[in-house]
Amino acid sequence: MSDITAPLTLATSAPRKARPLPPPMVIFGLLWLSLMLATALLADVISPYAYTALDLRNRLSPPIGMGGTWLHPLGTDELGRDVLARLIYSIRMSLLIAFGATLIGAVIGTTLGFLAAHFRGFVEQVVLALVDFSASLPFLILALSVLAFFGNSMALFICLLGFHAWERYARIARGLAISASGQGYAAAVRQLGASPWRIYGRHVLPNIASTLIVSMTLAFPEIILLESGLSFLGLGVQPPATSLGSMVGYGREYLTRAPWILLAPAFTIILTTLSVSLLGDWLRDRLDPTLR
Repeated sequence: MSDITAPLTLATSAPRKARPLPPPMVIFGLLWLSLMLATALLADVISPYAYTALDLRNRLSPPIGMGGTWLHPLGTDELGRDVLARLIYSIRMSLLIAFGATLIGAVIGTTLGFLAAHFRGFVEQVVLALVDFSASLPFLILALSVLAFFGNSMALFICLLGFHAWERYARIARGLAISASGQGYAAAVRQLGASPWRIYGRHVLPNIASTLIVSMTLAFPEIILLESGLSFLGLGVQPPATSLGSMVGYGREYLTRAPWILLAPAFTIILTTLSVSLLGDWLRDRLDPTLR
């Protein structure tokens, strides 16, 4: 008689389908952003010269391909400063400003959104009024006024850019926090006596983080372009420091004689903002369950 206690064989589960690779443009964006981050982190190591070093014997030297030499691969400006070295340090400065301003805006907007969702009533109306006022105010005019009146410093400049589009995070955080608070897990944690800090910090925020991250990737290129515009007008990063926008603004005076001074940072701005936008769109499609 066969042993009826013999173990039953379990059916092997079907193999998981491999996730498809991102589109080619998204892969390009990831590679380009990785290159930009590596350049910013290793600027002191990979830069061939100091960004303020002068080479008066090679002023307005053209880049390779236009009659230049490998001594200055991207050419020099009218003071003999190496364009490649200045581009490397400009990438570091612009990414530092963009990352700092994006984080400041996300923190301010998310905090105010959570306050509006928690207290409701008068506090919610005040936050919504601030959101509407900020959305209706031309930020570029406000930035020009503040920088012209108070002067320019790096801390003030980053904080000022951080107030750009904070209302976007506030609206998202408020709406998602109200929706999450009405669900079972938030109500259960509240019934157990958890503090509001724990509810929003440990339970609500992780569940809405994907949407906030996508919003940050979409706001990041806006910060880069805004910094470039203010630096182009002379109200951004001040000499001897350099950024992508200040390089473009500086090179406009030599557009006909030495266009390479302007073209290198301009193409870097275009490719960086395009890469972040492509990555943000891809993340939105990947993380939004309604688009799967």
